[in-house]
Amino acid sequence: MKRSGDSERKKKRKRQKLLQELGGQRIPFLSPSDPGFQELWESSYTGLALRPADSLPAALHDRVRAALHALQRRGCLFRDLVRIRGRDVFTAVSRSLLGGPGDTYRYLGTRLFALPWHNDGQEDGEACCDRELREACRALWELNEYFCEDVERREAAGQPEADEDPPGGQGSSKTDASEATPAEAPRFNITLLNYMDPAAMNDLKEEPYYGMGKMAVSWHHDENLVPLSPVAVYNYSCPDEKGGGSGDGEVDGASWRVGLKVAWDIHTPGLALPLQSGDCYYMRDDLNRTHQHCVLAGGTARFSSTHRVAECSTGTLDYIQRRCQEALENLHTDPDTGTKTLQSLQPSTLQLSEEIHNEVEFEWLRQYWFQGRRCARFCSWWSKPMEQLEESWAQMESMTQLALAAAEDEGSAEDRRREVAETLLTALTDRQEQRQTWRDRCQSSLAQTLPPEEAPVNRPYWGEDDPPRPLPFDLTDIISRVESLLWRL
Repeated sequence: MKRSGDSERKKKRKRQKLLQELGGQRIPFLSPSDPGFQELWESSYTGLALRPADSLPAALHDRVRAALHALQRRGCLFRDLVRIRGRDVFTAVSRSLLGGPGDTYRYLGTRLFALPWHNDGQEDGEACCDRELREACRALWELNEYFCEDVERREAAGQPEADEDPPGGQGSSKTDASEATPAEAPRFNITLLNYMDPAAMNDLKEEPYYGMGKMAVSWHHDENLVPLSPVAVYNYSCPDEKGGGSGDGEVDGASWRVGLKVAWDIHTPGLALPLQSGDCYYMRDDLNRTHQHCVLAGGTARFSSTHRVAECSTGTLDYIQRRCQEALENLHTDPDTGTKTLQSLQPSTLQLSEEIHNEVEFEWLRQYWFQGRRCARFCSWWSKPMEQLEESWAQMESMTQLALAAAEDEGSAEDRRREVAETLLTALTDRQEQRQTWRDRCQSSLAQTLPPEEAPVNRPYWGEDDPPRPLPFDLTDIISRVESLLWRL
């Protein structure tokens, strides 16, 4: 959390400096109707490629749109309560994550837990959700496969195809294949779904640097992706229910647009690309690293499916299960008496188990329960794994208690007791601070506005009236004991 706070403070200083340099002036930006639009795209935004709606199979469009509506109708998309610059805010868009079984994606201090693709033909008796939701997830997996194959085909060819012409432009955007350093095209492993109806939002912010209009999503780099990996976005603008348009051919003024700018640059004009319903675009090469993008609200409700190559080395269920197993290797249970002991009191071993203890509590259990019971309402996939993670966490609570007993054992060598106590003090202090932060977040005024099934749950939590655990939830007294011990040793 400290690292995230430092990063946010650095970004805030950059924003303030940028606005100061502008002195109230606007940076120019170009749209397709402006002279020089194509030249700007080709010179400063070469990593952006457009896939017009008519280049995708009509049947795929139909399945994807039906899937998006089904997921929305079933209540599977939510406005996330995220952490920005030390405070909680609701996202303007409603979101849901799809991916491989056990995949997660972390953004703005929030870990989302994926609905599985359901691309393996599960039968009703084995499924974690009903047929309608399985078919919706499978349709988005088909879109994901289409994007994977399309990106691989384009990178193998080494240049864009003719259907990537900028709207209203002459010729195509060019990409020098020699600049694309990845040896092979990574496959998209997740999609983050987004939905927003601008008519239901009365607090959308104006884009501050260029005057592009109302922003549905403000300027950002996509987080936690494999370096230099592409991002593919499917855009679906819903038909105008008031009869003002079909959603398939909006004029630019009513269209949703993606805005791009060179990061922290006030000299290069920005780019605003209108998106017709069914259009797709790719952000390739190092565009996500060197540029920022925003989403500018249009005149009708809109879905997007944003396919990414998430950096998942620490973000899968398999990963955290292996970490739990690694920590629990230091716990021995006597098969006859059930008595628990630690295999080793080496500082490095204790430090590892306490780090994993904190990781499973704050990066998995509390992240999951902070999102309430929303996942389990329509998909049971995560229910059993989270129970198992909580069981492992409870074992680690016992391990911390055993380490504390070893530190307080007056019959042991003082050097060893001091090493154990120092290791524990660091881990316990961090644990206490994070528990307080999560408890405050669960009790915040914004959290209280959520319906019961979406309201954050402060779990794990236990008080004096609950069944006893090895250690109390509030570690203040335990930390004082360890500090006093260190003063005496």
